[in-house]
Amino acid sequence: MTVATLPRLGFLGVGWIGRHRMEALDKDGLARIAAVADPQEEALDAAAAVAPEAARAASLEELLEHELDGIVIATPSALHADQAVAALERGIAVFCQKPLARDAEETRRVLTAAREANRLLGVDLSYRHVEALRAAREAVRAGSIGRLHSIDLTFHNAYGPDKPWFTDPELAGGGCLIDLGTHLVDLALWFAESESVEVAAARTLSLHGHPVEDQATAELDLGDVRARLACSWFQPAGRDCVFECTAWGTDGAVSVVNVDGSFYDFRAELWRSGSRESLAEPPDAWGGRAIGAWAQRLASDPSFDPEAAELELLAGTIDAIYARARR
Repeated sequence: MTVATLPRLGFLGVGWIGRHRMEALDKDGLARIAAVADPQEEALDAAAAVAPEAARAASLEELLEHELDGIVIATPSALHADQAVAALERGIAVFCQKPLARDAEETRRVLTAAREANRLLGVDLSYRHVEALRAAREAVRAGSIGRLHSIDLTFHNAYGPDKPWFTDPELAGGGCLIDLGTHLVDLALWFAESESVEVAAARTLSLHGHPVEDQATAELDLGDVRARLACSWFQPAGRDCVFECTAWGTDGAVSVVNVDGSFYDFRAELWRSGSRESLAEPPDAWGGRAIGAWAQRLASDPSFDPEAAELELLAGTIDAIYARARR
């Protein structure tokens, strides 16, 4: 790939997550950062340290006036759908932080815009790009654990979100379930390779006085596979983070856990009766892989990727968990 073929990207929202994704692309030389937009001047100053030649924009409308191949959206969740549709209708590809939208209806609207514009749409479902989770899924697909029948997924955070909009149901679409549970549901669908889901059980709790849940559990029927999910904010688990993904089969299991409470370091093991084998160990610089894969695809083929249709099933499953929990 030469400089001439690098996609020209605009970044809408350059707080911590947006800037981190920008830094990953810049480091790997996968894109040209053409323009950035953020309401916070200090965020723009920090972005300028990464991409000093990028133009500054005061709004999405101003950002879209620049000659762009793609736009990266890292704004509050309530804005994602409208911002993505606005970019797609201008013929600009989109990479969006999760969730793509607050519910399945908004998600379908974005997918429709992407199909009609025939433009690439990606979402930062970054845990699919963790080497430990990739190794575990490959072991499942290779038959190393026999027939997959159950998946246990857990994501507990000792802290709550650091921005007030996360606990506003109108702005966020929900609480810990849509924040952390989106990754768990996505991994369950990815491991089971299921095209249909039924929510067998669900429960949400708000234990810290917010109008959204800070505890959520669910059981999903994925054909021949049952997935059990649990996620939370403010969990007194004795460490910063608890992440576990264990896929159980008839002849063994594969398990991925975070190391020493880390949000970034993961270990994968293959289990059999009385023995365990290491499949992946940290360190693993996985944070920028999802956007990197999107940028590489954009450089070679900016058209709509049919695999994005999976996003509707993901959003619909989250909706169904909320609906079941409120019965």
